Amino acid sequence: MAELQYLDADEVTRRLPFPALIEALAEAFTHPIEAPPRLHGDLGSNPDRPEQRDLLVMPAWVPGAEAGVKLVTLFAHNDRRDRPRIQGLYVLFHPEHGTPLAVLDAAALTTRRTAAASALAARYLARPDATHLLVCGSGRLAHALPRAYAAVRALTHVTVWARRPEAARATAADLRFALPGVEVHEAEDLGAAVGAADMVTTAIPSAEPFLQGAWLRPGTHLDLIGSYRPTMREADHEALQRAALFVDTRAGVLAEAGEFIDALAAGVIAEADLLADLPDLVTGRHPGRTRDDEITLFKSVGTALEDLAGARLALRTLGSE
Repeated sequence: MAELQYLDADEVTRRLPFPALIEALAEAFTHPIEAPPRLHGDLGSNPDRPEQRDLLVMPAWVPGAEAGVKLVTLFAHNDRRDRPRIQGLYVLFHPEHGTPLAVLDAAALTTRRTAAASALAARYLARPDATHLLVCGSGRLAHALPRAYAAVRALTHVTVWARRPEAARATAADLRFALPGVEVHEAEDLGAAVGAADMVTTAIPSAEPFLQGAWLRPGTHLDLIGSYRPTMREADHEALQRAALFVDTRAGVLAEAGEFIDALAAGVIAEADLLADLPDLVTGRHPGRTRDDEITLFKSVGTALEDLAGARLALRTLGSE
């Protein structure tokens, strides 16, 4: 057996520069890649200390070529333990004889491919002149998302909002260093920040919606990626009612996206309102945004196709942002 490569978080990040990763995802969505629905296990918790504890298993393969599987845990209270909320491994297998080729840090891979997928969607859904991005959150994704968006839009302003002001300040300080020439500020009033932004991306695993559709001004692009369970919602019904709706994959969103599941059950939207998914956008089957004053909404719950595309790129690309 050839020596098994291990790519730690820093190496995964270094090998997945956003411009190249966005293109790798776009290519992957145009080719036949098998990505079954992920296995989602609720690991339960101590009744005296309730905590969301999940295990995700996500396989994908290119027929006749590479295969891979991601194994991750999500423990909601790990910040109290000084450990990452998302931890795990990705294993990539050789296309000819099935030998394991590499093991990658799954948390870093997930962060990079999730941010890249949002930027890929924004390429089609955000106004071409959009320059002001609002980021809701303070975790790994909140730090990565503006870097990814900068690969598809000429950012001039980034605003950061988080539930804890000190977390917003820390995230903003990191982004000032990472994005020289971009004005970065933290916001206290979320409604005002949403109304001032051209693009809004949310990365908060919230049980209750914190973003109101009434705040969205015409022409805004909204990107919802924090919730990934039927019991989670980042935005209210009005946000979905006012927007042209797009998704990463229809099957994933209809099975796991709480905003959509709840709105469909309430009759607020219908499945026909899901205009297109990422394959539709990248292949040109749907043009994406059709008017400057249109509010667009992209919902992502993630797909193993993106993990495989990222892992394949990581083994052949060495670069930096």
